[in-house]
Amino acid sequence: MPEESETGYYGIAAEWLEKRKVSVWAKVTLKSTKGIFKGVLLPRGEHNDDQHLVIKLENGYNIGIKIDNIQEIEVIEQVKPNFKIQVKVNEKDLKKPTVVLLGTGGTVASKLDYSTGAVIPAFSPQELFNAIPELKAISNLETHSLFQVLSENIVPSNWSTIANEIANYVDRIDPEGIIIAHGTDTLHYTAAALSFMIKNVDRPIILVGSQRSSDRPSSDAALNLISSVQAAVHSDIAEVMVCMHGMSGDTYNLLHRGTRVRKMHSSRRDAFRTIGGAPIAKVENGKIIPTGVKYNKRNPKRNDFEIDTKIDGKVGLLYSYPGMNSEIIDYYIDNGYHGLVIAGTGLGHVNRNKRNSIERAKDENIPIFMTSQCLWGFVGMKVYETGRLLLQAGVIPLANMLPEVALVKAMWVLGHTKEIPFVKELMQKNLAGEITKRERFDDYLIFQGKVDKRLDKLLIKEK
Repeated sequence: MPEESETGYYGIAAEWLEKRKVSVWAKVTLKSTKGIFKGVLLPRGEHNDDQHLVIKLENGYNIGIKIDNIQEIEVIEQVKPNFKIQVKVNEKDLKKPTVVLLGTGGTVASKLDYSTGAVIPAFSPQELFNAIPELKAISNLETHSLFQVLSENIVPSNWSTIANEIANYVDRIDPEGIIIAHGTDTLHYTAAALSFMIKNVDRPIILVGSQRSSDRPSSDAALNLISSVQAAVHSDIAEVMVCMHGMSGDTYNLLHRGTRVRKMHSSRRDAFRTIGGAPIAKVENGKIIPTGVKYNKRNPKRNDFEIDTKIDGKVGLLYSYPGMNSEIIDYYIDNGYHGLVIAGTGLGHVNRNKRNSIERAKDENIPIFMTSQCLWGFVGMKVYETGRLLLQAGVIPLANMLPEVALVKAMWVLGHTKEIPFVKELMQKNLAGEITKRERFDDYLIFQGKVDKRLDKLLIKEK
């Protein structure tokens, strides 16, 4: 059997296939309690269980068959899928700007081989131009695959690799903008990390993903990538951003600030939302339409672009819940963690029986930061007695910073200093738009369901 990363099979399914010497891409006849099926054994998707095999039937449909129901499997022949896309080599157009596309895992675009079910990745400039012809009219693409990692397996060292590669391309070819193709599950963590690691951003740096794989008719990959390239070329926004669908249909994309964005739905194409504010801009029909949110502007004359990837991975994130035992906080202290972010209830609360453990952390110079699991709104730890007691115990409130962003920022800050006064100062200072001074009264409603239509009232009309 090939490696798990190639087949998607693991655990019971991998052992079952190994025992019977059956490999993916084998043409098989399979007898089960549900009937007899003929087709090609396909690789699994990245989030599937280890209880089923996937077969592409002769009629073109895929079917999952539970291993417990399989009575017999016969290999007829081994099929060799064609993983090459026929492409026409495109010469660079010197009149068009250059955009760099960095890959971190998965595919931005692909083609389905219907004879075998193989999803053929497209990543080189020629492959992307072939798969998404609209890209060729916008820019010249420079592509580079940094690594192939499922987003749930991303670790802080990967953030440093991405940041350093961005700096490399800025120094070497000075592109109009940089795009990072990334899996969606932890895309907002990476966006936050790059926001702190990259200082004095002078051009658009855009993270993009797709909620649905590009071999599906309902995929959002093409529009997301097209809008990202358009924003990289035409936008005057010099920030780390996330570009994803603004609504479930293929109407427009939104540019979210990297420190204010969160994945809010497991499967919808418009899963990403700006929290505690509004998105920076809307991308529709090739136009970049600001929403009125202040942003840093592109400045080609700047020469102070800087990468700072020092980071401390020994920081934890803990959500408070009724009945939570104080031993959980002690665990982080006992295991040498250097900081802990708590997503407290409401205005930033935890049960008062955690106070002894929190004071212990303070005594051992381990900062504890407080955010709110409400996501919208600010912590207000002086309003109730519980909050005031937590402040006395040394808890550091973080305004309306998102819990995940607070985690990433704490890693970055603690990578630079362990001195509590400096840690507190930096964590409470707005470094990359992670703290909103004030949430506009209607931001909470914008882009939520039917209220999408109200966006037009907020947009700044183009001159």
